[in-house]
Amino acid sequence: MIETRHIQIKDYDYELPDERIAKFPIEKRDECKMLVWKDAKPSEDVFKHLTDYITPESLMIFNNTKVIYARLHFQKESGAHIEIFCLEPLVPHDYQVSFASTNSVSWVCLIGNAKKWKDGILKKYLTVGNKTICLLARRGNPSGSGFEVVFEWSDESVTFAELLDACGELPIPPYLNRKTEHSDLSDYQTIYSKIKGSVAAPTAGLHFTPSVLENLRDKHVELDEITLHVGAGTFKPVKTDKIDGHTMHSEWICVAKHTIAALLNHGARCVAVGTTSVRTIESLYYIGVQVKNNPDLSPDELFVPQWLPYEYAAQSDKPLSASEALESLLEYMERHSLESITGSTQIIIAPGYSFKYVNVMVTNFHQPKSTLLLLVSAFVGGRWREIYDYALSRDFRFLSYGDSCLLFLA
Repeated sequence: MIETRHIQIKDYDYELPDERIAKFPIEKRDECKMLVWKDAKPSEDVFKHLTDYITPESLMIFNNTKVIYARLHFQKESGAHIEIFCLEPLVPHDYQVSFASTNSVSWVCLIGNAKKWKDGILKKYLTVGNKTICLLARRGNPSGSGFEVVFEWSDESVTFAELLDACGELPIPPYLNRKTEHSDLSDYQTIYSKIKGSVAAPTAGLHFTPSVLENLRDKHVELDEITLHVGAGTFKPVKTDKIDGHTMHSEWICVAKHTIAALLNHGARCVAVGTTSVRTIESLYYIGVQVKNNPDLSPDELFVPQWLPYEYAAQSDKPLSASEALESLLEYMERHSLESITGSTQIIIAPGYSFKYVNVMVTNFHQPKSTLLLLVSAFVGGRWREIYDYALSRDFRFLSYGDSCLLFLA
């Protein structure tokens, strides 16, 4: 635990020229480059050949979250422009209930030009279908990483989800240094996105096409889904010298009972598409540990703290096996009549972490000095720099709209 906590973030820095950051995706999603790291060696291929590397009868798990139109623009009577960036729901706290609300909701939001909006109500008129709606926003107290903002509107036949779709803007990563364009509305969603809630896409999945998915099914690869709503914290840089001082963001997760059963049936091993899927799947082990040790834990209290994996490894004489943790989860779900596990995870995966379930990962190339790069390093036995040097020397495209990596566990 001490060793992981004292990792120096400067050791996870590399030079990333701006021209290597992909500002737009290539025309055909599955024709991007794919770096394959297998048997501790890098090679280059094309993403549409992904199936060639996946063992038949494997379980592949995707994050089916959908990016919401989270940016709202208001103008005060003074002329000042205020941007409200919706991060996560407060009241009601459940995402789907909040989206279905028809009179008022409150969310944790980031506020752009906040100095110009200390109090008062912002007002915006918009059209939903053939109706003109008046949307009001009132700033509340600081909450989490932002402020509470209460939204109210004039027509109870219109949901908050419909309001966002009508007047919100799809957020794209800040490092693209450009405004959202019409093409981003489809480019910045995976083809299997379903559950609204993210403010950033799980970008490893952007390369998948119907033909790639069909090829996987033809090879008898079982495809399953989890949900992790990606928060703005995914772009939060590590500003401390040691990662011990970095506070990980917490993100909402949901995993169905049939997915947990499928993971157990596949020998507690899977292919994870994206770091968000990795974090969700690996969190299942520690939720299983918690409900095993505390069978009366309420389903509303399921949460994986940042350092729990390292504390558990250091303190447990007889840790649960990967399968035992899944069995514990399934028993807990039976007792509580749950068809899915919902909770949140703050897990940080860094060198020193022991992977429980994921042995193959599809991912993109990540920012220097980021927690995502720490996760990749943990997965490849610390040899991330060899992988990134290989990619930089062969003109791979980086970050959200960039090329793909297929990594096998060291």
